[in-house]
Amino acid sequence: MYQVSVLAYDGVFASALTGVMDLLNLTGVTWNRIHGQPLNRQFKVQVVSRGGQPVRCTAGMRIAVDNALERVDQCDLVVVPTIGNEITQVLRQEQDTLEWLRFLHAGGADMASNCTGAFLLAEAGLLDGRRATTHWGYSPLFRERYPQVNLDERELITRDGNIFCAGGGTAWRDLTILLVERYCGADLARELAKAFVIDVRNDPQSVYAGLPAKTYHRDEQVQQVQAWLHEHFAEGTTLADLAERVHLSPRQLQRRFTNALGEPPLQYLQRVRIEAARKMLERGATNLGHLAEQVGYQDVSSFSRLFKRHTGLSPSHYRQRFARVGSLRD
Repeated sequence: MYQVSVLAYDGVFASALTGVMDLLNLTGVTWNRIHGQPLNRQFKVQVVSRGGQPVRCTAGMRIAVDNALERVDQCDLVVVPTIGNEITQVLRQEQDTLEWLRFLHAGGADMASNCTGAFLLAEAGLLDGRRATTHWGYSPLFRERYPQVNLDERELITRDGNIFCAGGGTAWRDLTILLVERYCGADLARELAKAFVIDVRNDPQSVYAGLPAKTYHRDEQVQQVQAWLHEHFAEGTTLADLAERVHLSPRQLQRRFTNALGEPPLQYLQRVRIEAARKMLERGATNLGHLAEQVGYQDVSSFSRLFKRHTGLSPSHYRQRFARVGSLRD
């Protein structure tokens, strides 16, 4: 049987921890029970914490653990669930855990994180120079703290060597199915997904992403430009127009905006427009030409291509997926 250690800590997101445990523990079990076949367990899963102490999850639930992480010196897989509390607080309290993560990885263990659990892998230095993902809403903070990581928050799941990262929310389900396929093959992974009615879509995380609520910068002139773009995104504008509003040269604004937000102003404007289009589609907008005009685009074909590049879906498919009524006329 494959040996799995699931890391527990104060502030862990309960369902991301227990959900992974359930799926791994019931691989080769639930499907077999349904079909009257002999059980074929594949994983031995233990929950570990510093000192073997119980942990308190974000919902206030207290969870007992199976072992102290200090006593685990080898395993096949380490799973780091979602950080549900304030991220930097958890990183400070788990500094002693980082050496354990580095030790097991050096010993050949696979590493897998869900959502903001990637912050712990990055804090341990295990993601340096590697491709990774995390919850799209925390990608600005992640980039600020770990510029040496090749972050791709558009992706739902990334793999670089033997390190796997999943995006936000319930992406742990897709991640676990992928890990089961890695260890046990496609047939068992498919049976597990069917037994638990999991639709493995492999959609990009960008389908769900919006503009981050936080900007993590203090450049007041950049903030002024941001505010104007959010209010006037449907209007035509140029870099020179934006720079003039805050009494900077276009070159200065381009540099400062990119330093603050990781992208130039007109690229940011595209994302603001796409976010507005998302909301209109989710509310039931039915005329694509009118929608494109409302968010600042005259050419419907160009808008559709841009929308798909940002979200991974065409406007019509996005609406079918997320709107409740009506139909989009392309």
